[in-house]
Amino acid sequence: MDYEIAIIGAGPSGCAAGIYAGRGGAHAVVYDKGMGGGLAINSPRIENYPGFLSVGGMELMEKMKEHASQYAEMKLFEEVKDIKIDEEIEVITDRGKYSVKAVIICTGTQPRKLNVKGEEKFTGRGVSYCATCDGFFFKGKKVAVVGGGNSAIIEAIYLSNIGADVSVIHRRDELRAEKIIEKEAREKGINFVWNSVVDEIFGNEKVEGIKIRDVKTNELKEMSIDGIFVSIGEEPNNGIAKKIGLALDEHGFIKADDMGRTNIDRIFAAGDITGGVRQIVVAVSQGAKAAISAMKAIGKRSIWDL
Repeated sequence: MDYEIAIIGAGPSGCAAGIYAGRGGAHAVVYDKGMGGGLAINSPRIENYPGFLSVGGMELMEKMKEHASQYAEMKLFEEVKDIKIDEEIEVITDRGKYSVKAVIICTGTQPRKLNVKGEEKFTGRGVSYCATCDGFFFKGKKVAVVGGGNSAIIEAIYLSNIGADVSVIHRRDELRAEKIIEKEAREKGINFVWNSVVDEIFGNEKVEGIKIRDVKTNELKEMSIDGIFVSIGEEPNNGIAKKIGLALDEHGFIKADDMGRTNIDRIFAAGDITGGVRQIVVAVSQGAKAAISAMKAIGKRSIWDL
């Protein structure tokens, strides 16, 4: 065997799985098609992860990756393309093939798109899904943030702090964000456009405006903006799961029990890819439990065996 446990994805759940697998005595590897960190790295500010009153997503995930690297081999910028399951499990990446005993899938989610006219055309030219990545370019400019959850409002606050003129567009008449975050947004003077959705993004070489539709009256109006930040939830990165026949729920998330076990022996799942409460603290605990399950499956006794 090249490794005993292969972990796909170096976000919060993948890093936690690597730590627990390595500390449990398993020879573990963590793959990630990018730099790792998952969507958490896009968060300008995290205030609900125990131990940190406030921490940037990038900073938190750098700490997690560094911690995981002490116990598991980290193969960043190496994408898993397929998994072949037989008596042995073969993990196939864009760089090679690896024989392993068990796999933990922690592939997370990706930002959900608006799927409106102009979105694809202007992605990278005024359409963004990450305020911390692109916000700097909109200092002193007018931007819209689409969404009503914590992530959307935190991004709106971040953009306001760097000097952008921010409007939040939400399809309902109240936010889903925590009240403490909403209070801060209101104190910043952020404008709210209620009961509205974006129907179109327009411009020439870059975004110049959007068409907004009132969901109650169906009335259309235009708003002149320089950029639009989309934060309306996530969709599961389930390509590998589909390839190997893992059971998925109606939304495409992997079905896993409370210890990360799936419908296929020796294949486990943890974190946002399993749906439910998609929070960093939950993903970390799920990664730890999936690693414990994987160690048991390959015959590794641990301090958690009863």
